[in-house]
This record gives sequence, structure tokens and C-alpha cells, in this order.
Amino acid sequence: MYLTQGLHRSVQSAPDAIATISGARIRTFAEHVERVSRLAAALQHLGVAPNDRVAILALNSDRYAEYLSAVPWADAVLAPINTRWSAQEVSYALNDSDTRILLVDDAFTAIAADACVTSPGVESVVHCGDGPTPPQMLNYEHLIAQHTPVGDPRRSGHKLAGLFYTGGTTGFPKGVMLSHTNLVTSALGAVASGNLVQQDSVLLHAAPMFHLADLSAWLGQCMLGGTHVFIPAFEPTSVFRAIETHRVTDVVLVPTMIQMLVDHPDVGGYDLGSLQRILYGGSPISEGVLNRTMSRFPDVALTQAYGMTELAAVATLLGPANHHGDRLRSAGAVAPHAEVRVIDAAGVELTPGHVGEICVRGGNVMRGYWNKPEETRAALIDGWMHTGDAGYFDDRGYLFVVDRIKDMIVTGGENVYAAEVENVLSRHPAVAAVAVIGIPSDKWGESVHACVVSTPGSAATAEELRDYVRGRIAAYKSPRTIDFVDGLPMSGAGKVLKRQLRELYH
Repeated sequence: MYLTQGLHRSVQSAPDAIATISGARIRTFAEHVERVSRLAAALQHLGVAPNDRVAILALNSDRYAEYLSAVPWADAVLAPINTRWSAQEVSYALNDSDTRILLVDDAFTAIAADACVTSPGVESVVHCGDGPTPPQMLNYEHLIAQHTPVGDPRRSGHKLAGLFYTGGTTGFPKGVMLSHTNLVTSALGAVASGNLVQQDSVLLHAAPMFHLADLSAWLGQCMLGGTHVFIPAFEPTSVFRAIETHRVTDVVLVPTMIQMLVDHPDVGGYDLGSLQRILYGGSPISEGVLNRTMSRFPDVALTQAYGMTELAAVATLLGPANHHGDRLRSAGAVAPHAEVRVIDAAGVELTPGHVGEICVRGGNVMRGYWNKPEETRAALIDGWMHTGDAGYFDDRGYLFVVDRIKDMIVTGGENVYAAEVENVLSRHPAVAAVAVIGIPSDKWGESVHACVVSTPGSAATAEELRDYVRGRIAAYKSPRTIDFVDGLPMSGAGKVLKRQLRELYH
């Protein structure tokens, strides 16, 4: 199994079929594959050797898709970067992964320049935008034009395909090591369920392509040979126009995006009749939003996917036939490619109805965390990925996720770890103690909320503390709301009882 497998099939069977649509650029599979092979040659010319990491910091486009195939074609390793990170976070990932080449588009030239100041291992920065190429950067199109195609080594199997950074409970991102087998297994498993893209699908990339949810859909579409349509970033009217213009059949969204679409005042002004499937996940979704979605799009099949980056990224699926009754609150049944069980603290598998830790096994489970052997040993035990999520099965085999053991907050499809936000807030002189939790939000699924005990005599406002956080980590991690409290509930061991705090906001 390998990431470029579908391209070889498509260029052989349908070279003149449309592969990518990105703005005014429309390319066939023959054109797309030639550009991929030329970009791979350029990367090798720049010094990329087998197993080297090549990063990208960019919005969605056909060039992002070319990067995703060209890097393994160059026998190298992908390292997509979260577009919402600060320069400091970008620099951390570049250094941790020992990235040699960075691709960046117009939206991120400034932040990339700042990040590279403290990332000495980055040898070349390639500008893949449409505007003028900044000084000290290489032009993407020039590189493709200057190099002749090279053969695909078909990097495959358990070889590392990519490092995909996710937040860490220590406040530092972790590089999740996913192999070609991991990624292809998950993508084909989702396709085999019948709920993700079909043979003639037209897939819209509206969710960010660095995110494993969209990347998995991209790979499934590549394996089937369908058309990819790209918009730079999610914006409701851009989604409507793309669906109407290009007769889009499939899209992957997080619940926040779905809510913004169905509640948009112009949703009825577009021809969205081509849309057949919406796959969603990444954060909790309210039944209210689901009911409005099914009312607005009665002929569209909705599928929820539960998983995480470490699972490449799918473990369970709630298909359209089960979007009713109490099953709406579940995460669905186990996907075709995975095993899932719920265990107690002693590792004993629990019977239906009993809450424990959700564990997953299969070809989709990560190789481990990059340069973090202790964290890897804690997460991977006897081949099972311990998710840190608490849940239970019902007697029909449907999984219900009830809590996140690791205190991860999922807001608008983005993972926020409470410890990271707490680490920043605790450095403010006006903060004596702080606990960060996720509270329910109709718009975001969850909202980042901070409970702050003020330093005696201080007078910091909530807005001042939010600004303090925004200047040090990505803005979406900053608390949307802050309550000033006299104290935090503590256990006998001196740990903050966050469950008690959450109960105050439910």
C-alpha cells in the first residue's frame, strides 16, 4: 500500500479525466501526475534524500495536493503544518521534525520567515502561492518547469509516510508517525463502508488539508480516481458556489462548518442538488444542528466519523441509516478496518453499558510519536492504541463517547489541550491559579473556558488575559470566556477536580 498508488491507476485508465480544479486551474490526471513527478525531481535536486522531511504551510489548493503526492514520490516524508499556529509553534514543529524543505503560500510568507529565523535546519523555502515570490524563496512553478520527471520509487508499506503534529498535554505538539499502510488502510476502510466518496465522486476540499480528516478523504478519492475541487479555506458562500459550479458530490466538514452552512441566510439561493454525502467529525455536534441539517439537506447522506490523528484517522462510523433516535448521540459502529474495545483500569474488556477507556487496534494505528518513546509506550500497549477517551458500547455494538480522559478540548474541529493554555495563563502576574475546560457551544461544539484565581491586589480583565494568550499561542486556543473565582475544587491529592467545574456549565 502506498500513497501514490491511485495516481498510477488513474493515469493509466483515465489520463484525460479531470483530476484537480483550483480556481481557474483545471488539470487532467496526465497533467497532474507529470507535475507531481517534476516536483519530486525538484525536491531531490534541492537535496532531499530518502526519509527526509518536507513541510508545507499553506491554504488548500491543487499545489497542496501535488505536494502530498510529490513528497513520497521523492522517497521523503510529509510534514503538514497547522495553518492556525503561531510562528513559535511552527518553528517548534520544523525543528522537532528536522525539516529540510518548507513550502509556503502567499498567506503565510511572513509567519514562515519569522519561524525560519529560529529553524536553522530548513535549507530551502519554496513559495507555492500565486503572488510575487519573496526574496530568499524559490518559485514553485519555476522549479516544476526546470526539472524533468523522475520515476516513483513507490515508497510503501510500513515506511514512514508523514509526521502529523497534534497538541500535547505537556504544552508541546507531538509528531504522530503514520505509515503508508496506516493511511491507506484507514482511507480504504472508510470507502469500503460506503459512506465516503464513490467511483465518480467530485470531492470538495473545504476543511483544512493539513487535518487528517480531509487528508484521509483526499487519499480515498485518489484511490478511486475522482475529481478534487479546492477552495482556499472554509467560507459558506465559497462552499455554495463551488458545489453549484462544479457539481460537487462529497465534502468533509467539522460540525461548526455544518452549522454555519445550514444557518446561512443565502443557503437557499444556490443549486446544491448535486451534493450526495457529508462526512463530519472532529468535535461534538448537537442534535439541534443535526436536525436542521437533515431538514435543509433531506437527500444528503450524513456520516459521522470518530477517531484521531493517531488512528489515521477513523475508528468508528455512524452511517446515514442510523442518523435517528438515540443513535444520533453515538459515534457509530466499528469501521471495517479496525477493532475497538472498552477497558477498565486493569485492562479488562468491559461489557456493553460500562464506561471505560476506548482502545483501537488495526492497520490504521500509528507507528508512534516522533522522538517520544515514553509517550509511545504509554499510548501503544500490545498493539492497542489507548485513546484517552472514555466511552461505552451499547448492546448493538454502537460506541458512545462520554468524556475525554486527557482533558482535550475540541473547538471548531481543532484540538486544544488544557495544559497548554494553562501553562500560558499561569505565567501572567495576575493569575494565581487557573483551570481550563471545554464548555458546550452550539457554534463550536466546545468553547475554551478558563476559571482563574486572581493574584491578591491584581486587577486584570478577561480581555487582557485573552490578549496575553493570543500573543503566545494560536488565537483559537485562547479562552473565549473567563470566570474569576475564589478557588478551584481540589482532590485530596491536590489535583483540580475538573469534572466538578464542567458540571457548573452543563
